[in-house]
Amino acid sequence: MAVIDKITQLTKNHFLSMYAVEGHNSKGHHSDYRVASRAQDIDHLMITTGKIHTDGVIIYALYGEKHDRVVLIRQFRYPAGTYIYELPAGLTEEGEDFHDGAVREMHEETGLNLHPLHPDPMYEAPRFTTIGMTDEACAIVYGYADGKISDRFEEPAEEISVVLADRDECRRILKEEPVALNAAYCLYHFLEDEEPFRFLHTDH
Repeated sequence: MAVIDKITQLTKNHFLSMYAVEGHNSKGHHSDYRVASRAQDIDHLMITTGKIHTDGVIIYALYGEKHDRVVLIRQFRYPAGTYIYELPAGLTEEGEDFHDGAVREMHEETGLNLHPLHPDPMYEAPRFTTIGMTDEACAIVYGYADGKISDRFEEPAEEISVVLADRDECRRILKEEPVALNAAYCLYHFLEDEEPFRFLHTDH
C-alpha cells in the first residue's frame, strides 16, 4: 500500500484549494502529486480524515406529466472555453442535507421546483467526480421537476441556459455536443428505459 509522507497547502480559495502530496508506494516509487480539493485546510482533506465528504450534488430530474424529458443545463465552462451540457449541480452548504441542497440548486440554476425521490442510500451515496485530480465527492439526487424556467436566481458568475430534452434531443446532444460524463451516463440510461427510475424501486 502506498504511504503519504507529507502534505503542503499551496493555495487557499473559497471554492477550490491546491495541495502538494508527497509519498511512496510498495514498489519504492516516490511521487510528488498535486491535489485539488474543496477542503479549506489539510485537517479537512479526505487524506487526513479518512472520510468521504459530500461536497455537492448532481441532479438527475425528469420533467413533464409523462416524465419524458430530462432537465439539462448548457453552461459556459472556463476550463473548456465553451458551453458544456450537464445535469444541474452545485455545492452543498455546511450542515445542509444534500436533498435540500439539490432542491436549492435546482431552483437557483433553472427556476424549477425539484421533488426528490428517496431510494436506497446506495443509489445516492457520494461518489468521486475525478479522483485522479481531486477528492471531491458528490451525491446524486433523483427526482421530478415542475414549474417554469427562470434565470432570476442565477449567480452573476453563471452563464446557463436550461434545456428540457426529450429523447430525440438527448440523442442529438450526445452525437453533436460536448457533454459532462455523469450527464452522458444518465442520458444513455434515459434513452434505453421507458421508466428511467424503475431501477430505484427494484428489490435486491
